[in-house]
Amino acid sequence: MNLINDAPGAPAAIGPYSQAVRTGSLLFCSGQIPINPASGKIEATTVEAQTEQVFANIRALLASQGAGLSQVVKSTVFLQHMSDFPKINPLYEGAFAGHKPARSTVQVAGLPLGALIEIEVVVEMG
Repeated sequence: MNLINDAPGAPAAIGPYSQAVRTGSLLFCSGQIPINPASGKIEATTVEAQTEQVFANIRALLASQGAGLSQVVKSTVFLQHMSDFPKINPLYEGAFAGHKPARSTVQVAGLPLGALIEIEVVVEMG
């Protein structure tokens, strides 16, 4: 098992967990919230802008391991408000550019640092 804790361009973990864990050919990425890695804060205020930041963070984390979104086999999307689903769905689809991993989307009572969205992914590293 390989713990990833220092992915360049991705925000550092905000608690006692790893950014990702690689075991065998699978990479399990911790949920990414819309933290700007440069400031360490959530700066985006709309769910659309937060979604874009989340995908930038996921891309950076995956790139640090030589992977990309096309290798994602499962994602879980956590939303503060399910009414935001129609707003984030086109952004999600665009980020994956035609690739359609399995997905779950759930509404939650709250997310870390008041985020409106969090996304976690599982990647097949081959």
